[in-house]
Amino acid sequence: MIEARHLRVLRAVSTTGSFSAAARELGCTQPAVSQQMKALEASAGTTLLIRTGREMRLTQAGEALVRHASGILAGLTAAEEEVAAIAGLRAGRVRLVSFPSGSSTLVPGALAALRAEHPGTRVSLVEAEPPRSVDLLREGDCDIALAFRYGATGGEWDDLVVRPLLTDRLIGLVPDGHRLAGAAGVSIGELAEESWIAGCPRCRRQLVEVCEESGFTPRIDFATDDYPAVMGLVGAGLGVAVLPELAVESVRPKGARAVPVEPAIEREIVALTLPDLARVPAVAATLDQLARTAAR
Repeated sequence: MIEARHLRVLRAVSTTGSFSAAARELGCTQPAVSQQMKALEASAGTTLLIRTGREMRLTQAGEALVRHASGILAGLTAAEEEVAAIAGLRAGRVRLVSFPSGSSTLVPGALAALRAEHPGTRVSLVEAEPPRSVDLLREGDCDIALAFRYGATGGEWDDLVVRPLLTDRLIGLVPDGHRLAGAAGVSIGELAEESWIAGCPRCRRQLVEVCEESGFTPRIDFATDDYPAVMGLVGAGLGVAVLPELAVESVRPKGARAVPVEPAIEREIVALTLPDLARVPAVAATLDQLARTAAR
């Protein structure tokens, strides 16, 4: 019989390329990894790994097993959580991954409300931007991914449960002394000659597309995933930026002025989970609280 713990080890070996690296990732010893792989091969009745130099290579059977491992492990997690909740053994555990501006705005209120309503539910949080956060969900390394996208992309999340939360408009940031600092609204074309400070890769790509649609390519002198750093650079007079409203809400900009930008640039904020996990009570309760917090 193939055991879940053996599948987790096989997936780690496949990802890292060696027993020693897999042992470090899993927090165990190399001999333990080797023993579990022997046990898995005995259960499977065939060779799953071939040593090539210092690395391990999957056989065709190993590749097939790894391909199914994430779905199997996610299904097992869903089953364990649902059974535990029904049996009253514990309220549940939820692993949440969120992009930074969501972590500082939507997540705190939702988790505080969840704790008040279900004090036994444990929620852990790590940060990652999409698409990495979505990959973590599909790989079975989290239960809910808070993510965003600019415009619907056909088929991007068809295999997932999508819980829409809100529409987040991007706004412009200019230095206090900028010629457009007091404007009621700014056309993106009016910033064509400015030095730009860009945010995360997905936001950066959207910025370039919008600017090119307005007839120019932005001169990006600075790029950082750290929103406070973007605001600090703008406040120091080193350029202009376009940031999500959630990001501006989470940090008080010093020396920078927010101005509405046209054409409107919007991103859809959603909570994602796997179909099996959506039926787990603790996951469903967390999704509900995220939606309530976003609606306020």
